[in-house]
Amino acid sequence: MPDVHVTAATHTFKAVEPYSRFTEFDVSLFKAGKHYKLYEKFGSHVVEHHGVVGTYFAVWAPNAQYVSVTGNFNGWNRGSHQLLVRWDSSGIWEGFIPNIGVGETYKYFIKSSSGEELEKSDPFALRWELPPHTASIVADTFYEWKDKQWMTNRNAHNALDKPYSVYEMHVGSWARSPESPDEFLSYTQLGDKLVPYLKDMGFTHVEFMPIMEHPYYPSWGYQVSGFFAASSRYGTPQQLMELIERLHNEGIGVILDWVPSHFPGDAHALYRFDGSHLYEHADTRKGYHPDWKSYIFNYGRNEVRAFLISNALFWLDRYHADGLRVDAVASMLYLDYSRNHGEWEPNIYGGNENLEAVSFLKEFNEAVYAHFPDVQTIAEESTAFPGVSRPTFTGGLGFGMKWMMGWMHDTLKYFANDPVYRKYHHGQITFSTIYAFTENFMLPFSHDEVVYGKKSLLNKMPGDEWQKFANLRLVYSYMFSHPGTKLLFMGAEFGQGGEWNYQYSLDWHVLQYECHQGIKETVKALNHIYRSEPALYEKGFDWSGFEWVDGGNANDSILVYARKGNDPANEIMVVLNMTPVVRHNYRIGVPAAGTWREIFNSDAREFWGSGSTANGELHTEGVAWHGKPQSVNLALPPLGAVYLKRVG
Repeated sequence: MPDVHVTAATHTFKAVEPYSRFTEFDVSLFKAGKHYKLYEKFGSHVVEHHGVVGTYFAVWAPNAQYVSVTGNFNGWNRGSHQLLVRWDSSGIWEGFIPNIGVGETYKYFIKSSSGEELEKSDPFALRWELPPHTASIVADTFYEWKDKQWMTNRNAHNALDKPYSVYEMHVGSWARSPESPDEFLSYTQLGDKLVPYLKDMGFTHVEFMPIMEHPYYPSWGYQVSGFFAASSRYGTPQQLMELIERLHNEGIGVILDWVPSHFPGDAHALYRFDGSHLYEHADTRKGYHPDWKSYIFNYGRNEVRAFLISNALFWLDRYHADGLRVDAVASMLYLDYSRNHGEWEPNIYGGNENLEAVSFLKEFNEAVYAHFPDVQTIAEESTAFPGVSRPTFTGGLGFGMKWMMGWMHDTLKYFANDPVYRKYHHGQITFSTIYAFTENFMLPFSHDEVVYGKKSLLNKMPGDEWQKFANLRLVYSYMFSHPGTKLLFMGAEFGQGGEWNYQYSLDWHVLQYECHQGIKETVKALNHIYRSEPALYEKGFDWSGFEWVDGGNANDSILVYARKGNDPANEIMVVLNMTPVVRHNYRIGVPAAGTWREIFNSDAREFWGSGSTANGELHTEGVAWHGKPQSVNLALPPLGAVYLKRVG
């Protein structure tokens, strides 16, 4: 290595200058797995040293005997810029290289203790080259945020007793330019279209499927290689920040999909990073995922836990994210997940729980809520693992919410039945309330339900064209009145007929047809009602916010229930007619005398319904019904939902 690289007025620089951002306390926290802001230390950082601007590099490679920085600046020379290993057995290699800055591409050349030679991208890089290129890029996350009002009052939008209606979307396929359908919209171009659309539709939050850098686009972002880098496919870190800021300034929260469950085996990324199983578990029974052909983090290794928790906090800190939806939690919790007998090893108690992953998830949630108490963590968890959304001090995992996968599967199975047979499956649609309050549940109709031959939500519905659309409006009416928060995948809000295809834009052209426009108007109206009626959200996770009025009318396939908020005056009656038979003079019991007004009817003409029933205002009669002293007579629309609220 050359001794002299550059001479300043007061200092003669070596090619790699001794320099560190780590204190002894930082290193001790890192070793203990308790350093939650490693992104301030590791990676590449432009700094000034002895009056010269350059870049500080730091990488964890404890099994390496040699680490150097290669890039355009040195002709990708492996021998000219060797990093310096710390003396404290931390495995950290670091150093300052003068006169290189933002925009410089680089990789680490690592020679392992066994002599193996590796070229690796920076695990902490803030930006990567555009795939299929894989080098890291020196970058920063400096941005002058202008969303102070949102951030100051975020708890008023993000709390568990507030409306929470999420639009789940894939950035690369939400929309493309009609002139260039093969090109992605940038974060900026996306903002121009997306922000006004979400505001008009009334969604409270948007959830981006993983926007962290991933080499393989067909993975939809779930095979992450650059955990700290926003995907360069769509622009710069600052452009993503601007998009989030624009959403915030229109009152829309941003949830990011986060994938701590696994990572791909690409040669340039985390797998065998320094020639050893550094990030992944060495035992393939714990370290290899058979479904996704990917590698599972070693949750028992302190430094790996610190890496992952730092990554979670990074997106909340630097990108002002309002929540993290944690992918594939079930695959983390169970040692035998998707494994046959003999392919897994029980834990020390003989069970199938991955105790290290359980411990990690608790620590992750504790760290997130300690640093950002007004955000939400949401678990995609499909099993009956207890206490996923319960506090860690009560033995729970500590998530804010959990996806209600059972509700989703039961609902879609029920609605797939021809209405004439639904009376034989009545228990399928009422069962969810048995366990609805055991967790803080989010009701998801997610991307996973509209791919791989499962058909779109619209085409899961039975019947002719009119009945398909009526059933879909009914499904959404049921969803928005059921306890729990809401999530709808893009395209479902206007009844896209085809499955989602990540390679193309959504089928926006179908909105020229009244039937699809009617679905869009239905979702828009439901979002508005959900946000404006406290009974639909104040007690969304509490049994006292829901009451069956008549859940037993299987023969007619009719459900009647009440939703309640903190004020009894806000109570809403929900009536669902799951058949195409119009019911006139259908009597339901109501909790109070007076006038009840129809505030929503899914069969209204504006929704492309038949408009055959319009109840207007209904006056109670002193006829005891459904265990209530008062009742009203109303007309039930075909395959339709009616919401009633007392007025005056």
